[in-house]
Amino acid sequence: MRLLPLITLLLTALPVSAQDAADAFAPEAASAQTTKDSGAPVAASEWMVAAANPLAVRAGARVLSEGGTAADAMIAVQSVLGLVEPQSSGLGGGAFLVWYDGASGEMTTLDGRETAPMAATPRLFQDEAGEPLKFFDAVVGGLSVGTPGTPALMEKAHAKWGRSDWPMLFADAIKLAEDGFEVSPRLAALVDSDQERLARFQRTASYFVPEGAPLAEGSTLKNLPYAKTLRAIATGGAKAFYTGPIAQGIVDTVVNAQGNPGVLSMTDLSIYKVKERAPVCATYRAHDVCGMGPPSSGALTVGQILGMLDGFDLAALGKDSPEAWRLIGDASRLAFADRGRYMADSDFVPMPTKGLVDSTYLTSRAGLLTTDKALSEVAPGEPPFDHALLWADDESIELPSTSHISIVDKYGNALSMTTTIENGFGSRLMAPGGFLLNNELTDFSFKTQSDGVPIANRVEPGKRPRSSMAPTILLKDGKPVLVVGSPGGSRIIGYVAKTIIAHLDWGLDPQAAIALPHLVNRFGTYDLEEGTEATQFDDPLTAMGFETGTRALTSGLHAIAVTPNGLLGGADPRREGIALGK
Repeated sequence: MRLLPLITLLLTALPVSAQDAADAFAPEAASAQTTKDSGAPVAASEWMVAAANPLAVRAGARVLSEGGTAADAMIAVQSVLGLVEPQSSGLGGGAFLVWYDGASGEMTTLDGRETAPMAATPRLFQDEAGEPLKFFDAVVGGLSVGTPGTPALMEKAHAKWGRSDWPMLFADAIKLAEDGFEVSPRLAALVDSDQERLARFQRTASYFVPEGAPLAEGSTLKNLPYAKTLRAIATGGAKAFYTGPIAQGIVDTVVNAQGNPGVLSMTDLSIYKVKERAPVCATYRAHDVCGMGPPSSGALTVGQILGMLDGFDLAALGKDSPEAWRLIGDASRLAFADRGRYMADSDFVPMPTKGLVDSTYLTSRAGLLTTDKALSEVAPGEPPFDHALLWADDESIELPSTSHISIVDKYGNALSMTTTIENGFGSRLMAPGGFLLNNELTDFSFKTQSDGVPIANRVEPGKRPRSSMAPTILLKDGKPVLVVGSPGGSRIIGYVAKTIIAHLDWGLDPQAAIALPHLVNRFGTYDLEEGTEATQFDDPLTAMGFETGTRALTSGLHAIAVTPNGLLGGADPRREGIALGK
């Protein structure tokens, strides 16, 4: 970690100059918003950052413009996101990071997923009769809180790939927390819709529902405890978060949560470690599609979908073809069947990771798609594996929140990171340090077994719950060509796969590929994005045998294409983010 001399003095002075630097990007940010609204990608030649809030994107742009790396910029972006869209991610949550190193050409991933407390048992989310709790009975309160991983991941990424001085990276977030920021339309709407749950806990209520009224769009909101927490991390590193007063505040909040206390301890925080893992890659259209392996199901399931489709000419069928969407839908159903049976934290459960994306296996699964009707039944396959395949199907529920960051820097590094506190506003518990705590443990299966057969994604002490987060980097001849990812719960997988197909098969630029209406099939029902041209497929897909439903599909995709002529960025029109570059 690079700490400056006279650090306290610098941190006192930094926010003013940092805001001046960030303000320099205000016209560009406005232009990026206009570009997004017009449906055009943002173009740049040196660097680019795309994320879910313009204030966070400006902070990342400042770091990149001052010579920082993608890892440095991520820390600035994440610090601001935790303030301005606290319902989605933050210090009290976890993240998965995929990194391409411009100097070495190597790829790696960092697993900053939350862990189950050591006092957790497989029956954590069951009642006295052994029956699974209702979802929100488990979510709201301390029971669902896992050990946060995001601060440790930020520090690990900086140690490996950072160039900027660590304290500088928190300057924009500290300034915004102390001076206040404007409450966005999305934050105000989400607070309004969830105010009953937010009001259950005094500290949370006083911040989001002051004097019984939900935050108003356009109002100015300050978070002095958050600024204090960031200053502590800026001076003391992640250790200041995982030990001492900040950690004690987290534990006290969890174990004293009225009506639903949890079992997190100071020991759980002090022993938390980020894990560096090899990426999981699949082949599609002569590209390597690389992402986060277990405990995430993202790269494996996206890779399976694309691997099964690789033998079909989706380009010739086109984006308006019901037949193309039949193939995509049933490939997704087959992949989700495997996901439900086999995918979990591979540190605890033997997993056929290589077998699930084995080309021969995927070709055999793709053979099931050679029909003109929807598959009448979908079951898990039997991928190559050197262990027994006796697992029961998972029954976990994953409701969306989350955020995604894509960055390419001038050194040729590329970063794709999906970051989350799980459900919107997580556990609804706010720590004394001014950040919300995750409800990540509810990504485990509430059931431990089915008819005596164990479920791979059951709760175990120290285990990381399965995720659908799918931060992805596509390589062509060993070089990045697309950096992409999205929030959206288990629909993340469909959002990312669709965007890759739209870009590679249908020739759409990142902004157009992101904006393309969503059609997502996970477990059988084909979800069609309401109010879009996706609804034109309702009758054809129903005639093919699919069960369909129309609903809001609010992804938050952010993508950067690396082309011979420079960078092209896109941000999801369904949310408030932008892409910004130079």
